[in-house]
Order: sequence, then structure tokens, then C-alpha cells
Amino acid sequence: MTVLDTRALNRATLARQLLLDRADVPVLDAVAHLGGLQAQEPQEPFVGLWSRLRAFDPAVLSTLLTQRHVVRTHLMRRTVHLLVADDAVAWRSRHHAMLCQRVLGVYRKELDGVDLDELAAAARALLADGEPRSTPEIGRALGERWPAPGPRALGEMAVALVALIQLPPRGVWRAKGGARNVLLAAWLGREVDPPTPDDADHVGQILVRRYLSAFGPAATADVRAWSGLAGLPAAVAAMRDELVTFRDVRGRKLLDLADAPRPDPETPAPVRFLPAFDNAILGYDDRSRIIDDEHRLLSVAGERVVLVDGRVAATWSVEAGTVTVSPLTGFSRADRAAVAEQGQALALFLSDKESDRVRVGSSSR
Repeated sequence: MTVLDTRALNRATLARQLLLDRADVPVLDAVAHLGGLQAQEPQEPFVGLWSRLRAFDPAVLSTLLTQRHVVRTHLMRRTVHLLVADDAVAWRSRHHAMLCQRVLGVYRKELDGVDLDELAAAARALLADGEPRSTPEIGRALGERWPAPGPRALGEMAVALVALIQLPPRGVWRAKGGARNVLLAAWLGREVDPPTPDDADHVGQILVRRYLSAFGPAATADVRAWSGLAGLPAAVAAMRDELVTFRDVRGRKLLDLADAPRPDPETPAPVRFLPAFDNAILGYDDRSRIIDDEHRLLSVAGERVVLVDGRVAATWSVEAGTVTVSPLTGFSRADRAAVAEQGQALALFLSDKESDRVRVGSSSR
């Protein structure tokens, strides 16, 4: 079995994630290809797409959101993702059990004795009037019937039990607004696809294909880390004839689509600025292809990072129009110049071309 070293996996990831060359594709197609973008910080997907697409216009993404072609909803890993509407409808049922189990993992004691079917029905009835509500508001309303658990546990459980979306202006470019929920079916005018039989797991196979298209080659543990779903090995087994296999340097078995791009490991990788919680990092169990183990927790903590030669080499922040880069390793003169150039472009994007200020600090080592 062919062994793919870390650099080979890195270049494959960059290619699949549209980070090796900026793509000239419509914004909607990019969101679909990526399997959604993690979006609990509402403005971060704009930076993620700016780093991936040529001539990205943030107004286009805002329009897609307000016109209901993309939605913000809890899905993979029970985190808020920005997804194309078709994927939200098709995938929500497959994630339902995981969403509920993750809430119960936090609030099992509080929700002990609460009939979850009754709670789901009450939440749907509450939201049927179309009035947008925050999660705490949902919890307080449900608390009139179930006072013991408290509004936080009830609200978060309701969001897991019932397919909801977060209403714009949350997620619109430069707009501010709290997370207000409405029924996904009411917002899109169509119901969530029903669950498929376990023995077929058609949706599971779709998820695996879509994951490998955007993240492969990868192990089943990586698919689980991205999706939060534990039941995908059966889907993988049903697909064995259409997949190719490799091993990484740690001996893990990797799966991939036969015709997916796997660039030459020596392909040059440009500097890229990634937003907080970018799935190019969080979408793997073994993240060593793109970030050193000693820096693994940076992305979990919400740090924005800079890729140099395809790997996390710095963090970045922006204040008063100035992009500040804090290196994690030493930069060569050429790397420092490339980081500064890309940082200027980012500053112009974030400031509507009012500032191109960038400051690159010295190495922290």
C-alpha cells in the first residue's frame, strides 16, 4: 500500500480546500464543495472564502444568505455551520441523534425525566408562529411546562431536537445581530429529508464522498472528527469498491476518491490567512498534515492562523485596520515578504480598501 508522507497529504489538503490556487468558482459552489464552513463566529466565513476564491465579493455571500440559498445551522460536531440549503435539508436527519447525544452529554442530569419527544413537539409548536427566538427565549418558554431543567438545558436541547436556522442579519457581512432561530422547514419552504434505512445509509455514503472530495485522503477517524458521527464505517464498507487506499507515516489506513487531486508534494504553496475555526484544520482527527502537534490547540481556541509553505506558521489579528501577524516559527526573508504582501491584501479586504497596514512581528521562538 502506497505511503503518503505529511507533505503529500498537506498538498492534497490544500488542493481540495481551494488553498493551493484560488478558485474561480461561484460562491455557492465553493460552500457546497467545502461541505459548509464552520461559522459560530459569524464573520469568519468571509475570510475563509476570501482566501479561497478569486475576486471574492462578500456581498454575494450575504445575498445568498438573505435569499435562503445558504443557511446557518447547528450540524457537524454540533457547531454552527454555513451550508448550502440543499445540504442542510439532506443531512440534518443523519446528524439528529449525534446532536441530541452531545446535548445530553452536558445536561443529562438536568433533563432526566423529560420526555424528549414531548419536548420536541412543544418546541415545534412554540416556533410554528414564525416569530424568531433566541435559544434562551426558547428555553424560558419551554420552562413554563418543564421548570426543573432550567432554560439553558431546555433551549439547547430544543435546538438539537428541532431543525432550526439562525436568521439573518446574523452572518451578513458587517452586520451585527444575535442568534435568532426559526424552523428550517418554514424558512426554506420544504421539510428536512427523512432518515434513510440504517442498512443502506445512503446519506452516510454521500457524506463520506463529500468529505473525501474536500479533505481526503483521510482515515475514518478523520471523517468522524469532521462530522461528529460515529456510525460511518458501515457507509465506508459499502463504498469499498469505489475508494482507493493509502497509508500515512503513522501507519493509519487512508481512504480517497480515485480521481481526486493529489498534487506533487513539491508543488509550491502560497501564503494563506485562515479564519478562526477553519475546517482545513479542525476537519481532521490527525491534524499533523497542516499543523504541528504543539500548536494543535490554537485553532480550537479560536486563533486565526497563517499558512506558510502550507503549514500553520503564525497567528494573526486585526485592529483599527492593521493586520498583525505573530510568527510561531522563524520566517525567511522571502516568507516574511510574502506574509506581508498577503497581509496587506487582507487588510484592504477587511477595511473596504481604506487600510493596507500590516505588521509582522518577530518569531516567538
